Amino acid sequence: MCANFKPITRLQVEQLGLPQITFSYADEVYPMGELPFLFHSGSGFEWREVLFGLVPKWATDEQISKKTYNARQETLLQKPSFQQALQRYKFGVIPVTEFYESKYIDGKPQRWGVRRKDGQAFFIAALYEICQINEKIIRSSTMLTMDAIDHPMMKDFHEPGNIKRSVIVIPHHRILEWLTLKTVNISSFIEGFPVNEFECLHVPKAKLVKETPQLNMFG
Repeated sequence: MCANFKPITRLQVEQLGLPQITFSYADEVYPMGELPFLFHSGSGFEWREVLFGLVPKWATDEQISKKTYNARQETLLQKPSFQQALQRYKFGVIPVTEFYESKYIDGKPQRWGVRRKDGQAFFIAALYEICQINEKIIRSSTMLTMDAIDHPMMKDFHEPGNIKRSVIVIPHHRILEWLTLKTVNISSFIEGFPVNEFECLHVPKAKLVKETPQLNMFG
């Protein structure tokens, strides 16, 4: 599952001919972080700033988003957290530059990044929701995932075993089709992304170095 990623950059937005993003956002996003979310309204593509982790309408606390940032496509209709969003066709995408997964080397997890070889952003299938908790309006989202046990690249990630997952990548030429979909049947979009267009590499997380005051021995 994907819990950390780099969102689309403003340069990539321009390259794809998308509307400008008018709000600021972090260079890396984690669960409960804010991200730029793309959907299609009657007038065209639109951006919204949303929470990473879907908060369903019945939730009483937005902390639930720590557990709902990924959604298995196989069980969307059985999960109360995602059922309403799917039935109301609340489809969108989370455009990313790179997402991160753990690869186990000698039994220890390493942080690896997955990105397009051509440097373009790509679109991860997502659902969104709008709810109100007390006086606060919350816009939130979840990434959709699929089985990846046979995917040439994604089968090497996650803990050793027979459970492997991958985000669902919507091809650029099908983005409008996905965003305007009016059915709960998303089976035609359930396919592993083409490995020849992507690459993965070891991306260790930068360590924070705590500065300590230097003693002046000659002061």
